[in-house]
Amino acid sequence: MSRNLRVAVVGAGPAGVYAADILTKSELPEGVSGVTVDLIERDPTPFGLIRYGVAPDHPRIKEIVKALKRVMANDDIRFFGNIAFGDDLKLDELRQFYDAVVFATGARRDRDLDIPGIDLDGSHGAADFVNWYDGHPDVDRDWDFQPHAESVAVLGVGNVGLDVSRILAKTAEELLVTEIPDNVYEGLKKNVTKDVHVFARRGPAQVKFTPMELRELSHSPTIDVIVHPEGFELDEGSLEALRAAKSQKLVVDVLQNYLAKEPTGAPHRIHIHFCQSPVEVLGEDGRVVGLRTEVTELDGTGNVRGTGEHIDWPVQAVYRAIGYYSDNLAGLPFDLATGTVPNDGGRVIEIDGSPLPGAYVTGWIKRGPVGLIGHTKSDAAQTVELLLSDVPNLQAPDSAEPEAFDAHLDSRGVQYTTWDGWEKLDAHELSLGEAHDHERERVKVVARDEMVRISRS
Repeated sequence: MSRNLRVAVVGAGPAGVYAADILTKSELPEGVSGVTVDLIERDPTPFGLIRYGVAPDHPRIKEIVKALKRVMANDDIRFFGNIAFGDDLKLDELRQFYDAVVFATGARRDRDLDIPGIDLDGSHGAADFVNWYDGHPDVDRDWDFQPHAESVAVLGVGNVGLDVSRILAKTAEELLVTEIPDNVYEGLKKNVTKDVHVFARRGPAQVKFTPMELRELSHSPTIDVIVHPEGFELDEGSLEALRAAKSQKLVVDVLQNYLAKEPTGAPHRIHIHFCQSPVEVLGEDGRVVGLRTEVTELDGTGNVRGTGEHIDWPVQAVYRAIGYYSDNLAGLPFDLATGTVPNDGGRVIEIDGSPLPGAYVTGWIKRGPVGLIGHTKSDAAQTVELLLSDVPNLQAPDSAEPEAFDAHLDSRGVQYTTWDGWEKLDAHELSLGEAHDHERERVKVVARDEMVRISRS
């Protein structure tokens, strides 16, 4: 007798949507007639970090939303938003309605940096800033732009560090044409930053920028990009890295072009410093007044060693962009060191090494916050392959009918949103943009209760 496989995917960002897409298109094992997938998301909206993690002045990257929308048009995939796993639903509850659960919850908060002064006022996590300027409903509407903070430091040389630097250096008027919410526009008008100093612990061949992100720094007429020659070194390990990866060589080529370019006198500057390891955030009266770095040197392998020489930089704010960290999920094991759920190729593994039946992971919660969006496709394919191979051993749910899950949410009074609801909210935000005096594609709705009200209307 054949069965329809019911799978819940917790997290509706790219990793979750790709997993749902691959599940519904895969060759099914014997005895399985079809697969239906329910995407369960904490936010009232789908798309995860595409909506709340990509800078608003990156419309090309957001083009991926069009591809995700095509996936969501599949009748075998449903969306349930505004549901917090661990609060509104537990793993044992999901087992009542699904053969398997795939966790694709990603990573949204900042990784800690254990140096003195990191908790001073004016010291921020990049993820917090990104959530603010992208209008996430669970963060404060205001940002602490100090009236005297003309120089700021950004720690970390990944794409998030570049996004933060660019948003800090651009004017509010430049960003008004994007989808930023009104409160973000008003907040950015209070930003007096003139110099953004980006610090890399190692050399130019070890940065994690992508070439496109790095080139875009100079696209604003109000910004000069200044690469400082100190620490701009290539050892044998660096040269090997450039030979092994064309994209890394392109990054170094762009940096060398910036290095050779004369500043234009633009009112804002992004400075990139190499071989500077942050060791302390300096404070006075509880607020940031500087950053102390140790000068490092390449050791021949592409890694660095400290020289014992220190430099104090007079900055009035510090943004750490050293990586994201995932939240611990209720009922699942968690590796505090890596910020991931222990797994074997995607199968969740208990502390004793045994698999947790019917539980799987994909995306950053599986492998850590590394790689680009495209990497999540192959990641999801690996997890789905394992899940389908486990079908003979998966315990069938007590209530396999899709309507049973809906009824369970209704009985609990959960104010969930649906794909139809997202399309209402999407249309509403687009109409807000059209009605604006300036040319804007959309204006984001920020408040969670308002998003839910519009979606459920």
